[in-house]
Amino acid sequence: MDVVIGIDTGTTSTKGIAAGPDGEIRALTSVHYPLAVPAPGRAELDPVQLADAARKALIDVAAACRERGDRVIAISLSSFLHALVPMDGDGKPAGPVVTWADNRAAAQCERIVAEGRARELQARTGTPVHPMSPLPKLAWWAETDPGTLRGAARWGGVKELIVAALTGGPFQVDLSIASGTGLYDIHARRWDDEAVEIAGVRHSQLAEVVPTTTSLRLSTEITAAAGLDAGTPLIIGAADGPLANLGVGATPAGIGAVSLGTSGALRTVVGVPTADAAGRLFCYALTEDRWVIGGAVNNAGSVVRWAGQTLMPGGDGEDADERDAALLEEASRVVAGSEGLLCLPYLLGERAPWWRPGLRGAYLGLRREHGRPHLVRAAVEGVCQQLALVRDSFDAEGHPLTEIRATGGAAASKLWVDVLAAALDLPVTVADVPEGTALGACLLGRHALGELPDLDQAAALVHTGRPVRPDPDDAEFYRRLRPLVEKSALAVLDVVAELDRLAPEPLPSTEKAVRS
Repeated sequence: MDVVIGIDTGTTSTKGIAAGPDGEIRALTSVHYPLAVPAPGRAELDPVQLADAARKALIDVAAACRERGDRVIAISLSSFLHALVPMDGDGKPAGPVVTWADNRAAAQCERIVAEGRARELQARTGTPVHPMSPLPKLAWWAETDPGTLRGAARWGGVKELIVAALTGGPFQVDLSIASGTGLYDIHARRWDDEAVEIAGVRHSQLAEVVPTTTSLRLSTEITAAAGLDAGTPLIIGAADGPLANLGVGATPAGIGAVSLGTSGALRTVVGVPTADAAGRLFCYALTEDRWVIGGAVNNAGSVVRWAGQTLMPGGDGEDADERDAALLEEASRVVAGSEGLLCLPYLLGERAPWWRPGLRGAYLGLRREHGRPHLVRAAVEGVCQQLALVRDSFDAEGHPLTEIRATGGAAASKLWVDVLAAALDLPVTVADVPEGTALGACLLGRHALGELPDLDQAAALVHTGRPVRPDPDDAEFYRRLRPLVEKSALAVLDVVAELDRLAPEPLPSTEKAVRS
């Protein structure tokens, strides 16, 4: 069988799959690495580990394909958004990869907002002004380490790093990743002059932006190590979020895709780059004529993992997945609403729909009768309510949804899916694909080769289970509760800001190296 290999570089692992023309996954591998939290507010990855993981994933999947007698006709790339890494003139990293979860640029964001520049920047670039994105990250560098900022020959992200590792060639980035930097004008299709000026970099330090279907050439070292034909094309691909929509078949109008992993997101596909009037939604490219709008939330499966580490004896043990499953099982026996307990699940801050980096987590309405199952269920409800607020923004912008396709580790839980369906008040179908984002990369690769002319055809290739329909009583309850989520979240902003000021030292990080 002719297969395309998809390589998806994520925050804690790189996934590699090989998929046939009907979407059947023929080979699968995963390479893990730790997310470093060297100080409060920081979240970094080792760029050498990322590059090595991409090479290993490619070599391992290619070997599995040879064993099956499959022929690799292309490789296609996916990577997570909003990363930033200094590089030398040969594309080699000159420092750690600063990830989307890094919050050290909060003060720079506050200043851009105070200057009244944030809304127009978001309208042009499609990226909210938030510490996650490279724009304020670079502004932080300009203020704290201007020598490094000016001295780095290149500033790129994960995709530029992986392209350099696999090709040794041009300094290029795809349109999808560029659209998530906060530095690129998605309407004029060029680096934005005002954003580049705020960032303190030169245009020459940023990569050439190319279509997501662009074909590159693998280095001879890589083709030899992977046993591939010398002419096997490398499709530069897109960002993980837009590719997740493609990988679960959520490209037709009205179908939304929810990712429920460590973090979460709700996205839908539109035909042209779109800026919402309230500034609540991002807009990132899938291709030149397919754009994904939506919102990402910082906290999803991470809240249950935190609960297990915090609320269960021996919570730091190795059986984390089993522990999470046990917590969710006992939480499923609690009624919707957690008996009057409301959770703001912002353990890692929050992004959509408000993009306020100062948000912190809280439980409201806590009583003596509440136990561990209530705390866990309320946390799950809090995450799903946050995604429902993003869905409400879709409605306000004239992009109503009729169904949801869900993917990610948390989507394997019945409680997560039931609460999500009720909070969104939409049927939720769990996509029967182990790696939707990597499959999306494979499908985009076939599109680049001309074998999948219409991306909407992907919906017929993705196998799904039966839809989970919302419980009408739960859906009505969550709808009535949702205004209290927004009211509470914004009401505690001043309180948590004062708590931060009162802390004599930065709160010590209790996070260890994180693995998905």
